[in-house]
Amino acid sequence: MQAFRLPYKAITVYPFTPDEAARLKEAAGGRVQIVVCQDREEFRRLLPEADIVYGDVKAQELPLAGRLKWIQAGAAGIDDLDPEVLRSPFAITTYAAAFAPAIAETAIGLVLALTRGIAKYYVPQFLNRTMNPVGAPKSDHHTEISGKVMGIAGLGGIGRALARIAHHGFQMRVIGTVRRPPASKPEYVDELRDSSWLPEMVEQSDVVVAAAPLTPATERMFNEDIFRRMKRTAIFVALSRGKLFDDLALVRALKEGWIAGAALDVFPVEPPPADHPIFDCPNVVMSAHTSGWSPERQQRVIGLFAENLRRFVACEPLLNPADKEAGY
Repeated sequence: MQAFRLPYKAITVYPFTPDEAARLKEAAGGRVQIVVCQDREEFRRLLPEADIVYGDVKAQELPLAGRLKWIQAGAAGIDDLDPEVLRSPFAITTYAAAFAPAIAETAIGLVLALTRGIAKYYVPQFLNRTMNPVGAPKSDHHTEISGKVMGIAGLGGIGRALARIAHHGFQMRVIGTVRRPPASKPEYVDELRDSSWLPEMVEQSDVVVAAAPLTPATERMFNEDIFRRMKRTAIFVALSRGKLFDDLALVRALKEGWIAGAALDVFPVEPPPADHPIFDCPNVVMSAHTSGWSPERQQRVIGLFAENLRRFVACEPLLNPADKEAGY
């Protein structure tokens, strides 16, 4: 990366606080001006002067971005960026893994809410101001995940964070798929293969996790065929993007007993409409695409952008570069 005029200008519509903006400026040695735009109109007006954008640039705004060298996307993926932007020459970095700790904790919480009967049996009782045991000590109204198999489609930041908890916290056997398996797998993953192994992976998994990036190749990868291959006692978990799964096929799987339950933080259309049949499934627990939220996450967000600003002005490689061709 070559040096350009100083000071550099970074613009965004994201509402960084004054303290956060000051921290970012300090990380760049005072060599980057941080401008928080009040609206998109101000953003477009300043875009011709910008070297850096935090957030995104729309396709129709590209002619204004004559100085732009780098976009720090505000998400873990780049599927929301316009294709014309992905074809542009400037660098794009992401927040891959920055949201993962909170998402992994949420995933475990949602799964336990299902397996321990909390969502189905005890939350409704609590709301009715009653509390009585359901089932018997040996019945399957309450089940365990310890020692069972978790299959994860997509071993990026989210998948790795969840795999570590599952392996070290619950002694689960973790298996997974990725687009391009690395030469060596993490020690907390027992088996890692390419994406074509998904049908076989789900057949042996007690918890099946959708944590892959959204690309044309992964859209609706969890379809009727995959749900029918899962164990009847298995739980499906959706964490990264809702469009990875066929929602109506999932509803059929839940209602007809192909699988035992689903833990969903994401959905193909968010929020799902009130008349969607997913709300008729008692074996579902959902959160509203908020699994990555926390004060700690914000510290990681600021920290990563600050480090990349430091690297930018020092002409060092940026962290979390996106693979534009792969789409994540």
